[in-house]
Amino acid sequence: QVQLVESGGGLVHSGGSLRLSCAASGRTFSTYGMGWFRQAPGKEREFVAGINYSGGRTDYPDSVKGRFTISRDNAKNTVYLQMNNLKPEDTAVEYCAAERRMSGAYVERRAGEYDYWGQGTQVTVSS
Repeated sequence: QVQLVESGGGLVHSGGSLRLSCAASGRTFSTYGMGWFRQAPGKEREFVAGINYSGGRTDYPDSVKGRFTISRDNAKNTVYLQMNNLKPEDTAVEYCAAERRMSGAYVERRAGEYDYWGQGTQVTVSS
């Protein structure tokens, strides 16, 4: 089993930046696809960013494309989410997730396909 621990959330003004980290346990991190999802009050969980096992492919929804960047360091068992030009609508709990499927063909956007989840870290953006 894999344990994921997010960190780096906080309160920032509109236009500010945050860098989230997700530390994973286990020896097989480098075989997992990784994703970030967010959930705001009253809304369903939303795909934010994903990266395949090798780091060769990334994917973002239009809502964050150009502002957020996902990356991974397999030697450190860590995935990152750099969030720039934050907006109040980015306010949410951010969750890190891992997918057992090892594929370089595409990045999985569907939350139900991920196997392991962190506890979440709060991101709040003030206007």
